[in-house]
Amino acid sequence: MPEAHRTCSAESLQQRARAQTAAARTGGGGTKVQSLRERIAACDWDVIDSELDEYGVARLGPLLTKGECNELVATYTQDKPFRSKVVMARHGFGSGEYKYFAYPLPETIATLRTCIYPEAARTANRWSAMLGGHETYPSTHAEMLDRCHKAGQTRPTPLVLRYQDGDYNCLHQDVYGELLFPLQLVILLSDTAEFEGGEFVLTEQRPRMQSRAEVVPLQQGEAALFAVNERPRKGVKGYHRANLRHGVSRLRAGTRFTAGVIFHDAN
Repeated sequence: MPEAHRTCSAESLQQRARAQTAAARTGGGGTKVQSLRERIAACDWDVIDSELDEYGVARLGPLLTKGECNELVATYTQDKPFRSKVVMARHGFGSGEYKYFAYPLPETIATLRTCIYPEAARTANRWSAMLGGHETYPSTHAEMLDRCHKAGQTRPTPLVLRYQDGDYNCLHQDVYGELLFPLQLVILLSDTAEFEGGEFVLTEQRPRMQSRAEVVPLQQGEAALFAVNERPRKGVKGYHRANLRHGVSRLRAGTRFTAGVIFHDAN
């Protein structure tokens, strides 16, 4: 990608983030709070697509308000909203823990899944074509879930992760079954003043080259869309599959909560 285009994309992202933050607080008119659906619709999906193609990850700007973030964090101490809890150290995943939501999902999580999926599906279908694949993804999330459930993948995959001092998440891929959707969402729920470290990290394996790392800085309520396991990368002979993994670096102090929104269900 030309350097001038990269600069334009970065400036556009910053302008979009400022506009979305103001709109989320005032509804764009100073009185009415903008709905989550409206915030998602306001994202610049052309810029997001460009960044996904170039880096395998794109920031969407602030999607959740402070109140919405705090509401999701507050659910973590409850049992009813969740179907299971995973302590990472027991499985060699890292240090920390996370909980998978049960159906019905919290309204905020369900809205993120439903409203972001159609945009992500367009990217997913374009990537499939670039790689010469025959896989196509339906235009609505309800149809995607129907495919999952018919394949025996019926367990919801959105989750909340909690990291405390010294915790980290090893590099991994959220696959969950044979049927998967190639993009997923992460949202920082904690105020950055409440913790130190804990950076969201992606690595990309490149043929005959060393792996490349990408650190994605997020503010409270800000979301990033990224590749679950692979993306198309252009080489001298056309597009090839680049393998990606993601994780979280060691938390040096405080507590950090994150929401993960995976669009396919688990078996």
